[in-house]
Amino acid sequence: MDEHLIESESLRGNILQDADTRPLWVYVPPGYDEDDMRKYPSIYILQGYMGRIEMWWNRYPFQRPFIEIVDDLMASAEIPPAIVVFVDTWTKYGGSQFLDSPGTGRYHTYLCDEIVPWVDSHYRTHRAAARRGISGKSSGGFGAMVTSMLRPDLFGGFATHAGDALFEFTCFAKFPMCVRFLRNYGGDITQWWQDFQQRGSFTRPEDPSLLIIYGMSACLSARADGTPELPFDPATGMLRPAVWQRWLDWDPVRMVPNHTEALKSMRAIWVDGGTQDEHYLDIGAQAFHAALQQAGVPADVVRFELFPGKHNGIDHRYPLSLGWLAERLSAD
Repeated sequence: MDEHLIESESLRGNILQDADTRPLWVYVPPGYDEDDMRKYPSIYILQGYMGRIEMWWNRYPFQRPFIEIVDDLMASAEIPPAIVVFVDTWTKYGGSQFLDSPGTGRYHTYLCDEIVPWVDSHYRTHRAAARRGISGKSSGGFGAMVTSMLRPDLFGGFATHAGDALFEFTCFAKFPMCVRFLRNYGGDITQWWQDFQQRGSFTRPEDPSLLIIYGMSACLSARADGTPELPFDPATGMLRPAVWQRWLDWDPVRMVPNHTEALKSMRAIWVDGGTQDEHYLDIGAQAFHAALQQAGVPADVVRFELFPGKHNGIDHRYPLSLGWLAERLSAD
């Protein structure tokens, strides 16, 4: 595994004062150094919300780190060799959704216009979009879906594991709970945020939900000055239709009709989710798959599966989609 630090022009001066020098990890397959003429497909791996790049080396009970599994699979030729790129887009809110936003920074630009060209210039990658894929879980799955729709010139395949989609089920259900939580803060989420930063993180039951709502608002509906704007009134619980519409405009299910040509250009699309997912992202996966069918994406391009499982503990799915993407992106 090659570990780099990348200085980013796109992230310089971001509103959260998050680092503009970021770690980038690049895995090269066995045999890479033995043939300096051979080129490889590349697959970019995106983390879920609150994921940090160092977590790819975490060793949980009865589970090996993903990087080790990838190395074994490629060494044994169970999956085709590929260059695998691990990207960091952490923010103070816990994530960026891999989008450009005045509330967080230019993370879509960072990924597409800085990281991809850097990798291509430093490694023997195939430069064509048809040889480049992107994969992720949860918010990372959202990033894989949205980035592929926006940049088919860069990516020719993607995998989404329980990716954020169908927001009226996956996001809307959290709004009433957050309204209740915010009663303790006078209906002001900025008071919670200040309190959260001053005490130990995740020491109160409301912390995970409020962090995600606040962070998602920074990504999807920040004002021009960078202030996160909630899609509901925290005092009454009433929707703010214009703000909620900004969220819906980023819903991958709703984006499909406006990006049908991009999706039809993909060589491989993997969509899955656990049938007991606590955030109903299995339903989001189902709706996204239906939208692909309605858009006329060829059935042989799409791999769709619902499997027994919840939102977490599904890391065993990552090697499956990686192998499938590597095979499709390697084919002539």
